Amino acid sequence: MELIHTCYRITEIERSVAFYTALGFEERRRLPIREEAINVFMGLPGAGDQLELTYNHGVGSYELGTGYGHIALTVDDITGRSSSSRPRGSSRSGRRTSCAKAGRSSASSATRTVTGSS
Repeated sequence: MELIHTCYRITEIERSVAFYTALGFEERRRLPIREEAINVFMGLPGAGDQLELTYNHGVGSYELGTGYGHIALTVDDITGRSSSSRPRGSSRSGRRTSCAKAGRSSASSATRTVTGSS
């Protein structure tokens, strides 16, 4: 299993990019999502994209705990991995996204979002 990236929701693109740049991250690309949002991908020098910062148009703030988006993982066998290692009390969204779509070079891998229930 490999961690691809972590996603955080942001309210100010330039301020967020400046913060992570000061920590040593490099901005890699910006990906508009229709008229809804902009994803900014960042990574440390010599590494892949490790952060996905999502700016949702029209959202000025987030409540405590709602600014976190997701983590993206890649595994060799998503069906076997998800059925044997699903955390207790969690549910699968069932959404599979090819890593090529998520910015990875291997289109044969996939990511699956797993969310905890409270």
